[in-house]
Amino acid sequence: MSRSNTEGNPAPTEYACHSASEHGACPSCASGERLGFRFSYAYQPIVDIAKREIFAHEALIRGVNGEPAPSVLSQVTEDNRFRFDQACRVKAIKTASQLNMQSRLSINFMPNAIYRPELCIRSTLEAARAHNFPVERIIFETVEGERISDAKWLTEVFREYQRIGFLTAIDDFGAGFAGLNLLADFQPDIIKLDMDLIREIDQSRARQAIVRATVGMCQELGIAVIGEGVETLDECSALRDLGINLMQGYLFSKPLFEACGQTESMIWPG
Repeated sequence: MSRSNTEGNPAPTEYACHSASEHGACPSCASGERLGFRFSYAYQPIVDIAKREIFAHEALIRGVNGEPAPSVLSQVTEDNRFRFDQACRVKAIKTASQLNMQSRLSINFMPNAIYRPELCIRSTLEAARAHNFPVERIIFETVEGERISDAKWLTEVFREYQRIGFLTAIDDFGAGFAGLNLLADFQPDIIKLDMDLIREIDQSRARQAIVRATVGMCQELGIAVIGEGVETLDECSALRDLGINLMQGYLFSKPLFEACGQTESMIWPG
């Protein structure tokens, strides 16, 4: 959704939260009703190789029987995008609580589907309270591959989330959608390096130089760095040598349908 709807023009009914009061979320935000389809989650661990523990789980959309994400996302339209975004948050928190998840929970969100973050976040807060999941253990990260129509609007959303107490993450950093210009305006708690930068980094001096410079910049700005898509021990070792301890990828665990990762079953670098 473009930010023009926040500057004097009435937003479409779908996004406007017309039934929201000043002190509560709108009913459709809270319930995620009227989508017309169901979905569930797989959870992929993000590990800290220095501590040999799970730092977080990323919630990844799946069908109710574990079908891949496109089977669900193909049903998302402009008309139901807002309700879907809200329902995703509630479902991710509810399922994580049922699984007794002890790590942080990373939830993808659609910045283009948000009308007013201070109102649209209320269903998330209500879900966290209802399911006894601490707000400070929830990370909001941008949806993988979604083109951000207005970087300034994303910054406003992120700042509101940080003010409330959520952690924030920019996904696919280095892929072109979320780059240095965005980072200059807003410093998230975490950036996730695009997996194309990670692939065979142990064999690429250019990739190593880029990641080394990014890690140094993030250290200066107080931002944690996650390497995504780690598939080999050589990639893992290269990232560790470059100062990255937070990693995510098939080397450690594939996404687990309605389940949490277990450190005992993971491969760890020597």
